[in-house]
Amino acid sequence: MKKFFNEFKEFAMRGNIMDMAVGIIVGAAFTAIVTSLVNDIISPIIGIFATEDFSDLVWTVAAVDIKYGAFIMAIINFLLVAFALFLVIKAMNKAASLTKKTEEEAAPTTKECPFCKTEIHIEATRCPHCTSQL
Repeated sequence: MKKFFNEFKEFAMRGNIMDMAVGIIVGAAFTAIVTSLVNDIISPIIGIFATEDFSDLVWTVAAVDIKYGAFIMAIINFLLVAFALFLVIKAMNKAASLTKKTEEEAAPTTKECPFCKTEIHIEATRCPHCTSQL
């Protein structure tokens, strides 16, 4: 039983699991902010044009309320969260590509022969094309 708990502890404390947990917590907090933005700012602004709070718009059919205003607000909420996540992921990918480019630029593997201008290995002491001493 002790081995089982040690394996579970090792699994739970891996970097990926902890990163995912932090991401979920931050995502939940961010979702609360976006929900407040939609419900408290965007919905009333749209309500100015609809002459009432947009999230309160209801269509009644056979004594059943269809809350299409709340549904539209949920769609706007989703689009804002998805757009924000898109921007964050795009920025992270851009930062990763910049890091990759600097690593590639920092360690060149070829050089140009000063005599015949062909590309040769960086450690070559003689050009294989013109046989010049480098």
